[in-house]
Amino acid sequence: MTNFILASQSPRRKSLLEWAEIKFEIVVSSSDESYPNSLAIQDVPAYIAKNKAIAVVEMLKDAGTFQKETCIIAADTVVVLDQEIIGKPVDREAAIVSIKKLSGKTHQVITGVCIMHDNGMEIFSEVTDVRFHPISEDQITYYVDTYKPYDKAGAYAIQEWIGVIGIESIDGDFYNVMGLPVSKLVQKIKQLGLL
Repeated sequence: MTNFILASQSPRRKSLLEWAEIKFEIVVSSSDESYPNSLAIQDVPAYIAKNKAIAVVEMLKDAGTFQKETCIIAADTVVVLDQEIIGKPVDREAAIVSIKKLSGKTHQVITGVCIMHDNGMEIFSEVTDVRFHPISEDQITYYVDTYKPYDKAGAYAIQEWIGVIGIESIDGDFYNVMGLPVSKLVQKIKQLGLL
C-alpha cells in the first residue's frame, strides 16, 4: 500500500487531496524556491515542485523514515500576466498593486506537480486561464484588508470573496487555480499503479 506524503503546508492543497479521499500525511522541508533565469516561465512551477519533493525525500532519508512504498506529492503554483510572474505579495501595498494589474485582464495560473515514488518521478504542469472583471480600488482594498492574501500567488484566492465577485471566466481546471490540479493528479497516480 502506498504511503502518500504531501510536501506542502498549503491548507488549500490539503483540502483538495482530502476531497479526493486520498490518505496522506504532510511533511514539509524548506527548499530553495529560486530558479535559473534561463528557465521558461511555464517550467518554473514544475522546477520548484521537483525541488520541494527532493528536499522531503532527503529529509526522510536522513531521519531514517523513508520507506519503499512512499510517494511524495509536491506542487508549486504561479500566476502569470503578460509573461511576468506575479508572486506572493510582501505587504499590503504589493497585494493591492498585484490585483490592480490583474483587474480586467486574463492571466494564467500554472501549477507544477512532482510525484516522486520508488520507480522514479512524474512531473507535469496544468495551465488555467482566469479573467477578472474590472475591479474597483475600493473592492481591492476591501479584499486585501479583510482577507490579507499575503501567502497567495497573485495576491488572491479564487475561492474567497474576490473570486466570487471578480472572476469573469475560467478556461481550465478550477482546482488548479486553488493550487492543485487534483483530478489530473489522481489520474497520474492511478496510471503509475500507486492507487
